[in-house]
Amino acid sequence: MFTSNMKNMFKMKKTLLTLMLCFLSFGWTWAQYAKSVSILGDSYSTFQGYVQPEANAIWYFDPVNTSSTDVASVRQTWWHQFIKNNGYRLCMNNSYSGSTICNSGYKRDKPDFADYSDRSFVTRMNNLGCPDIIFIFGATNDAWAGSPIGEYKYEGWTKKDLFSFRPAMANMLAFMTNRYPNVEIYFILNSDLQEEINESVKTICKHYQVPCIVLKGIDKANGHPTIKGMNQICQQVQSFISNK
Repeated sequence: MFTSNMKNMFKMKKTLLTLMLCFLSFGWTWAQYAKSVSILGDSYSTFQGYVQPEANAIWYFDPVNTSSTDVASVRQTWWHQFIKNNGYRLCMNNSYSGSTICNSGYKRDKPDFADYSDRSFVTRMNNLGCPDIIFIFGATNDAWAGSPIGEYKYEGWTKKDLFSFRPAMANMLAFMTNRYPNVEIYFILNSDLQEEINESVKTICKHYQVPCIVLKGIDKANGHPTIKGMNQICQQVQSFISNK
């Protein structure tokens, strides 16, 4: 009887150990295959403590600056909602408040455009980790700063070319589609921008076969998404991807 009980206990322990290993293996496999997301963005995608490099300028602070926005938690940002809702994980958020895609920034009451080559999208596009999905959310500051629009140019870019929007945008998408093969790349186009910027973005995205998510009716305060606006962005991004 004693020997029989010992054998049964041994079998039970063996079964439990097998089940535990199965669960651990499943959890490890899920973590291994959960898609990761990186963001190349401007102020709309910043939040204090959640951008890399940490020295990047931000718009959304913790604690919240109530004179600028009602967004008080990283959980209220469009990208955090999207990642959490889909069971993804954040790879890298390289967003920089005020940044332009091209190297020409705000004049700030000066006669010439500021040199933004230290923060532009074409400078930061090589620093996004190894994600499965990339969201490029830009062109807002190019529009607001009135950066030179330039001509459509799809090869042979010069340093000077990258100070104009169209050639810089094309250079960025050409580089990124080569630098990040087998990665889903999406461009998010803000609402309420000049038609010249909108058409330029759509034309260049089409050339490189990068899906362009055109936002509509985003709620904003001081030109930036509110909590409601962040929810709208998340919903519109999700809807686009779910229906593509």
